[in-house]
Amino acid sequence: MPTLTSELVASLAPDAASVAAARQVSHPRQWSATGHDDRAVWGTCRGYQSMVDLAAPAFSCSCPSRKVPCKHALGLLLLWAESPEAVRDAPVPAAVEEWLARRRKAPAERKPVDPEARAKRMAGRAARIGAGLEELDLWLRDLVRQGLASAQTRPFRYWDEMAARMVDAQAPGVGTLVRRMAGIVRSGDGWPGRLLAHAGRLHLLVEGWRRLDTLPAETQADLRTAVGWSWTAEEVLAGPAVRDRWRIVGRAVVDEERFRIQRTWLEGSETRRTALILDFAAGTAPLPAELVPGTVVDADLAFFPGTWPQRALVARRHAEPERLYDWGGASKIDEALDGHARALAANPWLDRLPMVLAAAVPAGNTLRDAGGVSVPLDVDDGGRWQLEAVSGGHPVGVAGEWRDGALRPLAVWADRRLVTLP
Repeated sequence: MPTLTSELVASLAPDAASVAAARQVSHPRQWSATGHDDRAVWGTCRGYQSMVDLAAPAFSCSCPSRKVPCKHALGLLLLWAESPEAVRDAPVPAAVEEWLARRRKAPAERKPVDPEARAKRMAGRAARIGAGLEELDLWLRDLVRQGLASAQTRPFRYWDEMAARMVDAQAPGVGTLVRRMAGIVRSGDGWPGRLLAHAGRLHLLVEGWRRLDTLPAETQADLRTAVGWSWTAEEVLAGPAVRDRWRIVGRAVVDEERFRIQRTWLEGSETRRTALILDFAAGTAPLPAELVPGTVVDADLAFFPGTWPQRALVARRHAEPERLYDWGGASKIDEALDGHARALAANPWLDRLPMVLAAAVPAGNTLRDAGGVSVPLDVDDGGRWQLEAVSGGHPVGVAGEWRDGALRPLAVWADRRLVTLP
């Protein structure tokens, strides 16, 4: 874990309200039995015992809050960051030692995989996906033949039933793409063009799967990813790794049905390559927080296979994260868009792409570079006002996600510090 600061603690919070609540319980007089060593920090606030594993970081608290980390764990970290004399180096209590031991317990040895059985399972799943995609193709043809105007009269059930059919066919990624069509239909002016383009991507996916065995290995990997056939960590880590000092430039956390999804975006200081670290958590389980926006880490990343590798796993860290002091990014918006065009030409099923700009000025619902080129922003009023307040009308570095022709800003770089946006 990098040097603890108030900004770093705030970046670990699930929302802004948690930071405000943590402030109210971050005073020394509200804590007892506090202490820390090189592995953890602990303390008791109003009868609730909080513990933080500094290696992950990970959090535990006896309070009933469903948020992870809760206000007590965040308040403990704020206390340590701002009043280190109140959280002294101390022997680890038995309860904390037991919790750390459980977290570090070695996983059970995995049984070796039977290659023949695995191949049989994969062939069976590929056949089920193929059958599901054939059904999808007929559905798409009916949609176009009946006229796109009829799509606005369709109830959500119309889209959801086909999406559920794709999940049954073991192609959950396609199910997600189908559900998006319901939102496109109600997305305002220009929706028919956007719907047709989206349907075209799905049709291209069907045609690609029909020819799967004849395509290059990288394109096969793109199709497999698009349908939602995940790769194992062992498969990814077996490939080559890319070492760099990776700037952690933005993070988005979204709720999707029973899961929370965390997207963390990185940019290589030397390679200028971007990477996506994707994490999932069910229910109230904590999301990993090792990669904190506004820091830089010297690490090896192993990228998932594909024609335009984007998602990655951290294969090895060579040092602890450090505070970020320099910003990268494209010098012009056109430069970033050219990169997006190359990415989509290689893999048309990429759902979103990172955009990291060295300097741009927010102006209402747009972002403009020094050359006068602008892009629309996908941001609510709170995010827009915060973006403009941080920039003060001056050029700032911006990192975000480009999707459907608009940029969702995730972080702003100004005065040599990174400010995350809601």
